[in-house]
Amino acid sequence: MKKTATYQEQVNTENVLRLREILKTLPPFAKDYFRAIEPTTSTRTRISYAYDIRIFFNFLLTENPSFKGKSVTDFTVDVLDRLEALDIEEYQEYLKVYQGEEKVQTNGERGLKRKMSALRSFYAYYYKREMIKTNPTLLVDMPKLHDKEIIRLDTDETALLLDYIENCGSQLTGQKKLYYEKTKYRDLAIVTLLLGTGIRVSECVGLDVNDVDFKNNGIRVVRKGGSEMMVYFGEEVEKALKDYLEIRKGITPVAGHENALFYSTQRRRMGVQAVENMVKKYAREITSTKKITPHKLRSTYGTTLYRETGDIYLVADVLGHKDVNTTRKHYAALDDDRRRKAAKAVKLREA
Repeated sequence: MKKTATYQEQVNTENVLRLREILKTLPPFAKDYFRAIEPTTSTRTRISYAYDIRIFFNFLLTENPSFKGKSVTDFTVDVLDRLEALDIEEYQEYLKVYQGEEKVQTNGERGLKRKMSALRSFYAYYYKREMIKTNPTLLVDMPKLHDKEIIRLDTDETALLLDYIENCGSQLTGQKKLYYEKTKYRDLAIVTLLLGTGIRVSECVGLDVNDVDFKNNGIRVVRKGGSEMMVYFGEEVEKALKDYLEIRKGITPVAGHENALFYSTQRRRMGVQAVENMVKKYAREITSTKKITPHKLRSTYGTTLYRETGDIYLVADVLGHKDVNTTRKHYAALDDDRRRKAAKAVKLREA
């Protein structure tokens, strides 16, 4: 009997094939770099890097007079030695606004930093192997990131969101009502799971039905990088999952999707985009000032857990952060709240 590939294996296979297609649009020597980073990066990361490196070479072809009339396949590794720090600075400026394949693209601080990090990594590979003599990317300062406010649901908004998903059918008519009735228990299970465990949306859609363990109230998730971890849930998540699984029994999935925990209305494994659209659809009804996405539900969970425990290491572990400083950076504002309370708690004179 042929073993069915796991969701992660299917995604990796699709990504490998996609990366091969992207590499055809890069200089031939670039293949060496992507082969070298394969053991230490995910397929998704390599695809992101490939797109970023492609933007760099398109920049050289369209903006640098030295390469006028050239094509990307004309580039050899020595092209990297022909560039100076000024060229890299011009590229960084170009990244802020440039013409993409279909529309004008823009990058904020984080987009700039990621693309510059990709270029640094690319240069570093050939420099370390002495295939080039210079590395001008090290002479250019990386974009500075400013901390962004954490957007999350307040406690009352969390309750409102779950109540709305559970009861909004009475406000709907026609096809919208039929669709809602068909997806209500699934949607409630997904949102409750995201709020109750803090798992990533990619981890959520990757769940198989056999990953749910009601004996210990846990789910087995595949984290970034491929490591597996048990994440535990409470009674509310348990009930939402069990209610949905009763409905799931009546669904006959499309071949190849039998193991998926969450099905789309097409009886296939739900995708990341579908979950994101679903969360945004419901969230718009309970808050107009916050753009709530599955990642914001993850932030809501992390905030609640940190407030309840004060244990940043526990929050980092449950969220699957490899570096606790990543967690601390995201939840530093809560530490500030605690320090403010400490200041008010100390009275120097009795009133």
